[in-house]
Amino acid sequence: MKARPIRSACVLTVLAMLCACSGKGGDPSKQYGPDPYLPAPGQFLLPPMSVPKAVGWKAGETPSVPAGMHIQAMATGLMHPRIVYPLPNGDVLVVESNSPGTKPFRPKDYIQGKVKARAGAADKGGNRITLLRDANGDGTPELRTVLVDNLHSPYGVVWVAGTLYVANTDAIITFPFTPGQTKITVPGTKLTDLPAGPIDHHWTKSMVASPDGSKLYVGVGSNSNITENGMEVEEGRAAIYEVDRLTGAKRIYATGTRNPTNLAIQPGTGQLFAVVNERDEIGPDLVPDYLSSIKGGGFYGWPYSYWGQHVDERVHPQKPEMVAKAIKPDYGLSSHVAALGVTFSQGETLSPQFANGAFVGEHGSWDRDPLNGYQVIFVPFVNGKPSGAPIPVVTGFLASDKKSVRGRPVGVALDRTGALIIADDAGNAVWRVSAAVGH
Repeated sequence: MKARPIRSACVLTVLAMLCACSGKGGDPSKQYGPDPYLPAPGQFLLPPMSVPKAVGWKAGETPSVPAGMHIQAMATGLMHPRIVYPLPNGDVLVVESNSPGTKPFRPKDYIQGKVKARAGAADKGGNRITLLRDANGDGTPELRTVLVDNLHSPYGVVWVAGTLYVANTDAIITFPFTPGQTKITVPGTKLTDLPAGPIDHHWTKSMVASPDGSKLYVGVGSNSNITENGMEVEEGRAAIYEVDRLTGAKRIYATGTRNPTNLAIQPGTGQLFAVVNERDEIGPDLVPDYLSSIKGGGFYGWPYSYWGQHVDERVHPQKPEMVAKAIKPDYGLSSHVAALGVTFSQGETLSPQFANGAFVGEHGSWDRDPLNGYQVIFVPFVNGKPSGAPIPVVTGFLASDKKSVRGRPVGVALDRTGALIIADDAGNAVWRVSAAVGH
């Protein structure tokens, strides 16, 4: 019985050695924008895993921000915070959550899980929503309380017209709720089921409301990297759903989005945007994650192709007719950054350079050497579309030795003052970035 851990350790060591021979990634800056550099795909037994160890933040440490900005901890000691959601009255909801703990479907899943755990991916999630109240807007909440507990791997959260909608991993749950409340005591009511199942490879269910509040858009990730678990388990996955807020009736709005990790509505236009995590195991520079507008009825490539019509030869049988209609994303974020957060700016609340565009939380790579991501960036928009080089906004999550990570950004949002708030699931904190006094 005692030999099993030793055998497992040996397997991990051998596979790690194999992965170490997979080559290094190039300059990520070549992969930002509408036409990212796309090298020839490679083939790997496992992707080149490279994960820094999560060490957390020491007392007094914070991420770094540009001159003219101030950053502070709005909350610490949380349980794997993933999403931050400001309410109309200024309260901020923090969704604390992690995977429901599905068993590895293949040996490779087990190995990858062990590697990702180094960077805090296996930390226990709170399965709850915490409320932060900062009445005077100074970034230091006067009240912190658990709003609702005993949820099932929650992620997306939306408030519309007296109802709080929570996207658990397997269903949207509703609660009667009025901003100002500090505790929900009534049980939730199921609005509609969401794809989950025994594998539930991508468990997070992102969510945003339509501009008029009549619809909810929900992102559902694939059940594999590239259909290795069979196409039957991909039914209804890798898609964005449109859900009627009142009846729960739903339809698939867009497909081929491998893992739409976060959604946002563009101010002024009402256009739905998503950040999407692309596929792995064909190289450190393939495939770029992306930020894109989402068209109703649109198909974005997964699994048959990537970045438009670039065919993924691993998929059998292929479907040329699907490849032909695959939509090229608007903006590459470079490969394996694991973009998990997106929110649009609201004018010059932080700085004139952030007046028009979107903030993106990059959780950071686990299958690329050198590491990529581990920051919050700003993507400028021109004429309603992402354009130009990204601007690093919040950095310092990754230690200078590149071997340890203090935190990892996930969801991002703007509070009622226009300050940027960031969920940090490895640092178990919420950070708030504001314009420094005098700027």
